[in-house]
Amino acid sequence: MDRVRSAYRATRRALPFLLRGLVSAAVALVLLIRVLLVAAFTLIGVGWLAIPSTVRAVRRWAGDERHRVAAYTGRPVPAPYPPPDDTGSVSTRTLVADPATWRDVAWVLFHGLTGLVVGVGAVLLPLSVVNAAVVPIYWSAMPADDPVQSPYPVTSWAGALGMLPLGLGWLVLTLVLVPLLARWQAGVAGQLLRPTKDAQLSERVTELTATRAAALEAHGAELRRIERDLHDGTQNRLMGVIMNLGIAERALRRDPTSALPMLLQAQNQATDALTELRDVVRTIYPPVLAERGLDGALAALAARCAIPCTLRVDGLRRLPAAVEAAAYFVVAEALTNASKHSGADHVGVTVTLRPPAVRGDEETLVIEVRDDGHGGADESGGSGLAGIRRRVAAFDGQTSVTSPLGGPTVVEAVIPCAS
Repeated sequence: MDRVRSAYRATRRALPFLLRGLVSAAVALVLLIRVLLVAAFTLIGVGWLAIPSTVRAVRRWAGDERHRVAAYTGRPVPAPYPPPDDTGSVSTRTLVADPATWRDVAWVLFHGLTGLVVGVGAVLLPLSVVNAAVVPIYWSAMPADDPVQSPYPVTSWAGALGMLPLGLGWLVLTLVLVPLLARWQAGVAGQLLRPTKDAQLSERVTELTATRAAALEAHGAELRRIERDLHDGTQNRLMGVIMNLGIAERALRRDPTSALPMLLQAQNQATDALTELRDVVRTIYPPVLAERGLDGALAALAARCAIPCTLRVDGLRRLPAAVEAAAYFVVAEALTNASKHSGADHVGVTVTLRPPAVRGDEETLVIEVRDDGHGGADESGGSGLAGIRRRVAAFDGQTSVTSPLGGPTVVEAVIPCAS
């Protein structure tokens, strides 16, 4: 019984998919005829002007198919097209040479020739079940000398009731074939319309090159900041300590009683230098992370925030040190931005450890910082948002900032938790 219910649910999902595929196949067939005509005219030298509009039409319909397949399978089908040039356009030569164009044309060919057959079959199978079920009723209402042809002449109750086992057979075929056809159609379309492994690898290399450059830039900026803090703060204070100790040493030889204030001043300068050195160390890796974990460190940040702050943590556990440090600094920078620039009365921080969407993926740490300020945050205005984006990109993560005028401002960072 469970297997029957499962087959029924699968058929109920597959039927609308195949019916929409019937309409999609009719359009694909029209596009296929257009592609063939443009190709024929191009061979005689007059079809080049129609190539861009034809490719755009094919890509637009292929994009609709990606959405249809993604909605049915629950897995996105990314577009494999290269980005446009600086003018926002793509040349005809690039369109023709792009392997994605030919894969789209292959899908138009496949879908235009098979989608109609599959769609019509998906319609006829359940209609055959209904027809077999209503034949006895329809035959009983007809005159005795007027047989019903479905699929054989029905002239008696035995023949009419014989349609019921036939309808049961049609029902079994419907429950088996309709989901099978839908999976087959979605599978072939997904293979043709998503990027090839080589294209995905090339895109991945490009992304990693960009994130590596951003990580190196962020690392260099962090080293320069640490050097500047040590040079302008700690180093100057230590130089003051050395000078005061030297002066105190000479004073001890002349007048020991006058050396005490200099020693006390040197001690104060050494204390200040130690405090500044600890502050610099905290910007490299906050000790509170090692002592209290990420949830405790974030609670400390929320408690020190200049505006009322609420913290919600869901499913958090100990993560790799680099991930915890990145999350800590993201929240710290976002809270600093909210305190300085938003004019908010309240800010909320939500940190969630999200499990993998599919097997083989990795966990992600999702951080959301939302304030009720006036909005209008600008990454180019030195608000620290660009630094958050670079820090997250170093982990191959994603950052989004939503800040309409009037608020609220929402900063969301998604950091992969690869250990």
